Amino acid sequence: MIQRRTFLYQAGWLTALSVLAPGQLLAAPPARKTGLQLYTLRDYISKDVKGVLAKVAQAGYQTVETYGYNPEGGGFWGLSAAQFAAALKAHGLTTFSGHYDTGRYFREGNLDLLKPYLEAAKACGQAYVVVPYLDEQVRTSPDAFKAIAEKLNRAGELCRAAGLRLGYHNHDFEFKPVGGTTLYEVLLRETQPTLVEFELDLYWAVRAGQNPLQLLQKHQGRFPLWHVKDMDKTQPERNTEVGTGSINFPELFKQAGATGLKQAFVEQENFAMDAYKSITQSAAYVKKRLL
Repeated sequence: MIQRRTFLYQAGWLTALSVLAPGQLLAAPPARKTGLQLYTLRDYISKDVKGVLAKVAQAGYQTVETYGYNPEGGGFWGLSAAQFAAALKAHGLTTFSGHYDTGRYFREGNLDLLKPYLEAAKACGQAYVVVPYLDEQVRTSPDAFKAIAEKLNRAGELCRAAGLRLGYHNHDFEFKPVGGTTLYEVLLRETQPTLVEFELDLYWAVRAGQNPLQLLQKHQGRFPLWHVKDMDKTQPERNTEVGTGSINFPELFKQAGATGLKQAFVEQENFAMDAYKSITQSAAYVKKRLL
């Protein structure tokens, strides 16, 4: 269960939002698309990728964030990157970014391991390659954190040379103190803003006891991507449909323009209703209240 301090942090940042002067809250600019991280539909997409994409479009989404690309066979659930791009286009969808399995790169440091992912991202029209997770074995100490930052910088250079951008997606472990610091502090300090950007998972930040608004304001321009994942009011370890939980997304999105948001993606990891009904409800809320 979530710790009491997390609720206190949540209350604190929501209170801070409520006392900001109106001039400090800037409306988000238009033109961002309604986005979905396809991991939300992981139980379905491997069985019928084209059918799932059709339902994603029907639910009201315009762009998706991918996961699960296999360069050694299978590609995007049986489709090559070019075939996947064609399937997206057939349903009026695009893909802005993708989560790729960079675990081996962070263990071994061989940039060649990343090249198939960059090729896939380019082939399906993505702008961002996102590091989705770090294995526990590579994040054991402040020195290890610095080594991760250096590998991110090197990967960012490779992405830039390919006409792409590199992003890093957080969970909660990045905010846990280790040796007088945290992994997130080190990554924000040691990575070059021109090479490494961040995808702020708002749910995991709040779950870790962080104030998302403070992060966004302190590090303006570092968070072009967001994961919009709501926290169940009675079971904070669970997700719920966007707009029905405890995270105040409207206030955060009022800061989106000032903090450099380019694209946000709805993501939900567990459901209390039909998954397609759930993502449709979340899309409607995002369109009406956030974009």
